[in-house]
Amino acid sequence: VAVLEACLGTAGMVASIGGGQWRKAQGYINPFWLAFASSLAATLYAAFFLRESVKQKKETKLFTLSHYKAVYRLYTAPERPSSRWKLVLYTLAFFVIVTVHFGARDLYVLYELGFPLCWASDLIGYGSAASYLAYLSSLAGLRLLQLCLEDTWVAEIGLISNIAGLVVISLATTTPLMFTGYGILFLSMAPTPVIRSKLSKLVSETEHGALFASAACVQGLCSLVATGVFNSLYPATLHFMRGFPFLFGAILLLIPAAILG
Repeated sequence: VAVLEACLGTAGMVASIGGGQWRKAQGYINPFWLAFASSLAATLYAAFFLRESVKQKKETKLFTLSHYKAVYRLYTAPERPSSRWKLVLYTLAFFVIVTVHFGARDLYVLYELGFPLCWASDLIGYGSAASYLAYLSSLAGLRLLQLCLEDTWVAEIGLISNIAGLVVISLATTTPLMFTGYGILFLSMAPTPVIRSKLSKLVSETEHGALFASAACVQGLCSLVATGVFNSLYPATLHFMRGFPFLFGAILLLIPAAILG
C-alpha cells in the first residue's frame, strides 16, 4: 500500500513541475490534452493488456445488494466480534487524517496565489511537487523507522510531522517559510498505510474485499466533507487569519493521534 501511494507521489511531482512550466509557456489547453491522452492510454491498457487476477470465474449479478450488506456486516457482525470497536476507531482515525489531507490540498493553490505570497504558476508547480514529495519520503521513512519502532509509533511520528507542517504553513508569509512547511510534512503520509495495515489484520481473509470497499467509501466521503468544510472555512476566516484552515486541520489531527495512542 505504501509503494502504491509512493507511485501517486512520483506522478504528482512530475505532473506538477512539468504542468507549471508548460502552463507558463503555452497556457492551459495543451496540459489538459496530455491529461486526456494519459487517461485514455490507461483505460486501453486496463481493458486489453492487464491480466485478470481472479482465475476461477464465478457467476455474478449486475444489480445486487450483497456487496453493501458485506460492508455493513463488517462493522455490525464481524467474524471476530472483539475487533468491532477497533474497526470503528481505526476507521474514524483514517477518516479524519484523509479529510485533513484533502482539505489542505484543496487550499494550497489559493493560499499561494494570495497576498503576501503571490506565487506565479511556476512556483505553484514547484510547491505542488514539494507536497507530493511527502509520498516518497513517507515511504522511505516508514521502511527505516519500522526497523526500530512499532507501526503505531511510526504513525504517531507521521502525525507529528503532519501537525507541525500544517502549523508552519498556516503562519507562512514568505516563500522560504512555505517550502519549510512542505519540508516538515515529509512523513505526513506514513499514518494512512499503517492504519490500512492494522485494519486488514483485524478481519479474516474472506472479509478483505469488504474492508477495502469500506475504505474506498470512507475516502470518497472524506473528499466530500473536506471540500465542504475547508472551502467554506477559508473565505470565512480570511479577515483574521488566512492560514486558519491549516491550523484547524492540525488541531483535528490530535483526534487520530489520541486514538492510535
